Amino acid sequence: MEYIFEYEFEVRDYECDIQGIVNNANYQHYMEHARHRFIQNFGLDFAELTKENIILVVTKAELQYKKSLKSNDKFVCRMNIGKQGIRYIFYEDIYRLPDNELCTKGRFEIVSLIDGKLGLSEKLEKSLPFMKMV
Repeated sequence: MEYIFEYEFEVRDYECDIQGIVNNANYQHYMEHARHRFIQNFGLDFAELTKENIILVVTKAELQYKKSLKSNDKFVCRMNIGKQGIRYIFYEDIYRLPDNELCTKGRFEIVSLIDGKLGLSEKLEKSLPFMKMV
């Protein structure tokens, strides 16, 4: 996969479970934060979108765990975005640093509600760099 954005993190102790590895739910938190940064990178802001009654909603989340992260591991979430009809498809993969070991693959389907109705936002369409239709 070709990536157009990446965001670095470091695992914090409290994100680990009794087994000493990152709890599975935290990977989704990492990816959500990376999506917010991705959108900001292209000049959009979630708070402003919300004020304009443009609400982005996750309708489907798929995560495939490959290798566990541990406390103090540094990692990067690498991303791309595509479109399928009215759905925005975010592809997000987490790699441990510095060895670039793939830890988690994610795919998120997101729709926009504009004034409470499912639709496409002209603002999003103009701002986000979509890869080929999927």
